[in-house]
Amino acid sequence: MLTTRVITAIVLLAILLPITLFASVGAFAALIGFVVVFAAWEWGRLLKLNGAGPVAYALVAGLALIFSTFIFSTFLGIKSTPLYQMAGIFWVLAGPYALLRKPTLAAHAWRAFLLFAGIVVFIACWHAVVDARTRGVAFVLSLLLVVWLADIGAYFAGKALGCHKLAPSISPGKTWEGAIGGWLAVIVIGTIAANTGFYAPTVFTAFAERFGWDRLFVAFTVLAAFSVIGDLFESLLKRQAGVKDSSGLLPGHGGVLDRIDALLPVLPIALLMLG
Repeated sequence: MLTTRVITAIVLLAILLPITLFASVGAFAALIGFVVVFAAWEWGRLLKLNGAGPVAYALVAGLALIFSTFIFSTFLGIKSTPLYQMAGIFWVLAGPYALLRKPTLAAHAWRAFLLFAGIVVFIACWHAVVDARTRGVAFVLSLLLVVWLADIGAYFAGKALGCHKLAPSISPGKTWEGAIGGWLAVIVIGTIAANTGFYAPTVFTAFAERFGWDRLFVAFTVLAAFSVIGDLFESLLKRQAGVKDSSGLLPGHGGVLDRIDALLPVLPIALLMLG
């Protein structure tokens, strides 16, 4: 299992890193587009679409992604801010609602809402990561680093100190101590990066310039919190769908959604906060 996990990680890095670091923004956008389409396919499976339903849903997501690019860039000539706002509203309202109330997929209105909202969430995430890439390689990597820090910090803090379950009915392995550890990792590394200007411009230096040092911690806290919400939200969908992983597309790692669940809220919310 570990060997498979390592091999998959190496292959993914061999594909993602060169394109992120050296390819054009267009090539990067195309690659992330494929990732988003596969994630949409998994979303459709988790929402129990039958037969070719998940494939059709993924195609709709892909077409919506292309259409949104033409609408915002070509016809309207504006930023993707409205998409970030819609995705932000979903995560601010629907995310906590789902985690607290745990509506089931048997509720047809909720399931239909998630099918519609999923398209918005995936398109906003794609626009956000491409927007971040246009600001520089260091910027997009720093934005991804926020989620990685929250995840790594939560893992080690949870292993060492975890006692109080964060959401036992959704993800029994997650603890409050782990979540706090992830938050501290983001705060500490983010503050150091913002203060030193390491590889600026990064999301850390951009936040420091926009919010000032007094509100910088609040911005980092918001992103760390929504990385947890994104993770728990996908865990809830998997639990209700009765599956361990969103798919088996990535041997040893599960599915695409399993790898990007925390990024789905963080990316658009971060770009929305930066304006």
